[in-house]
Amino acid sequence: MERQNYRFEEIYGDVVEYFGKDLTEIELETKKKYKKAVAALIEKGVSVSTAESFTGGLIGKLFTDISGSSAIFRGGIIAYINEIKEGLLGVKRETIEKYTEVSFAAAAEMAEGARRVFGSDLAISTTGFAGPTGGNETDPVGTVYVGVATADKTTVFRAEYKERLLEREIIRACSSLLAIEQILKILD
Repeated sequence: MERQNYRFEEIYGDVVEYFGKDLTEIELETKKKYKKAVAALIEKGVSVSTAESFTGGLIGKLFTDISGSSAIFRGGIIAYINEIKEGLLGVKRETIEKYTEVSFAAAAEMAEGARRVFGSDLAISTTGFAGPTGGNETDPVGTVYVGVATADKTTVFRAEYKERLLEREIIRACSSLLAIEQILKILD
């Protein structure tokens, strides 16, 4: 498993300056990226699935908002509680006990589990603390993990949202944008 660590600002700079103060600009940018990704996935014949926790199905929705996505989107699991992560996705209880459900290891196992369950070529997973509650000393509120599993490799990146980005909807929207960025990198 490959691990990467980012702050959102390292990729996009100050989100408020980049996108504006409301979510509309983030959502418009995100929809453009998903449309581009769906076209590339269709062209390459690559299927995708999701295992989402804090994004609550947002990534699956963004895929299925696009006409023609049924050619590549196999399905998704909203694994909001550990029993679903373990039972449906195969996340090991030991992983959760040792690292917690919000960790590099859990995100990797979630993505690999979605890929296995849906028989997709690649899968995206999300787990994190979108707030305002949750978090711990190692992973405070605003910490998220996004996993991408392919047949060859599973990559998980950790992103931190701080200060003006510590709003639940911004964390969810920006994380869905970061997830599709990873898919576009794989497709290039």
